[in-house]
Amino acid sequence: MKIFLDTANTQELKKAAETGILDGCTTNPTLIMKEGRDYVQTLKEITKIVNGPISAETVSLEAEGMVKEGKKFAKIHKNIVIKVPMTPEGMKACRIMTKIGIRINTTLCFSANQALLAAKAGTYIISPFVGRLDDIGESGMHLIEEIRKIYDNYGFKSKILVASIRSPTHVRDAALLGADIASMPFKVYEQLFKHKLTDKGIKQFLDDWDKLQKGLKKK
Repeated sequence: MKIFLDTANTQELKKAAETGILDGCTTNPTLIMKEGRDYVQTLKEITKIVNGPISAETVSLEAEGMVKEGKKFAKIHKNIVIKVPMTPEGMKACRIMTKIGIRINTTLCFSANQALLAAKAGTYIISPFVGRLDDIGESGMHLIEEIRKIYDNYGFKSKILVASIRSPTHVRDAALLGADIASMPFKVYEQLFKHKLTDKGIKQFLDDWDKLQKGLKKK
């Protein structure tokens, strides 16, 4: 499973990229607004950090506007993937841009039927929002399971990107269900490395090493 960061913070992206584990990035106008940065300039900076797919979201509600914005963003870098919403207009835009070689990330997916339609429209990535479904008492991971089954049934090549991730548990469950990508906040990414027994073991090794060095000095 590929690991993406869901952020527009270039410092977070640099830290994650240094590990060699980061595979891509998802952004949206809200994330870039939080950084107080220019949208296009931020995307350009991200392309210099992330060596993988970078999702840039359109804001138009009509297909014509989405295509216009998508073409503009796609010119920034070959790794740019265009985000469109799961709407009839979004699917029109998906078909148009896919035909001219622009990869699409269909966002705001909340049902298996929506994921089916997006795959038929040729989307490169489908982004089901698991955390938001959990928030209203539905099972986000059950949706991932349904989409994986449908895509496998019919040989759809669209990638399943698990979005709205809230915890390391979401990442683990997504991997167990066969999701292709998990896109997460930097905080969750950092938590993936953590376990209390790892910390305990490191402390014990260092304490034993210190005792050994002290013992050698007495000889």
